[in-house]
Amino acid sequence: MSSHKPPVIHGKNGVSQKSGGLGHASHYISFTRLLTSGSIDMNGKTYRVEGTSWMDHEFFSHRIDEDQSGWDWLSLQLDDNTELMLYRLRHKDGSVDPFSSGTYVDAQGKSTFLSNSDFTMQPGAETYTSPTTHGVYPIAWRVIVPSLGIDLQIRTALRSQEMAIRSTASLAYWEGAIAITGTRSGAPLNGVGYLEMTGYTRPVDSDLGK
Repeated sequence: MSSHKPPVIHGKNGVSQKSGGLGHASHYISFTRLLTSGSIDMNGKTYRVEGTSWMDHEFFSHRIDEDQSGWDWLSLQLDDNTELMLYRLRHKDGSVDPFSSGTYVDAQGKSTFLSNSDFTMQPGAETYTSPTTHGVYPIAWRVIVPSLGIDLQIRTALRSQEMAIRSTASLAYWEGAIAITGTRSGAPLNGVGYLEMTGYTRPVDSDLGK
């Protein structure tokens, strides 16, 4: 893998705040467009592969706030050589935390912080119900960033992408590949990405405390 763009440091002044109060934050860095090539050996055959990858590294000073149930997180690689990282923190009453935020990376690699008021992430009606945890996950989303003229529809061809981390299946993530279609200022805009969702079986904070 070789990075096509400089690393992106998310948040304000290098701090990605996750809720009010001291300590509810992270340092979060991404390589949003890694040019990737290699091979996969499987069942006695070797397959040459190439594409683009995204690498994150994030470390926290504290768990999420006790009033938060989980999050919905997106990394989007768009076909005009730009990227979006967005996350939506959910309260236990279903409302969206105002500390939800994101980052836009332009074609030259310059990053711009996006506050909660700069974008919307709206779940659609299509859901996946896990046979393991019985969690119900929204697997179709609409993303709008008005200042960038971006309006995107997000779906997945792989509905079953839940990972139940513990044998009791209490700590579960749905995370995996997504496809992106939409427009920027009326022109077609497509891409690929990754969606991560937590807290749809039980609040994440209660899982981490056990």
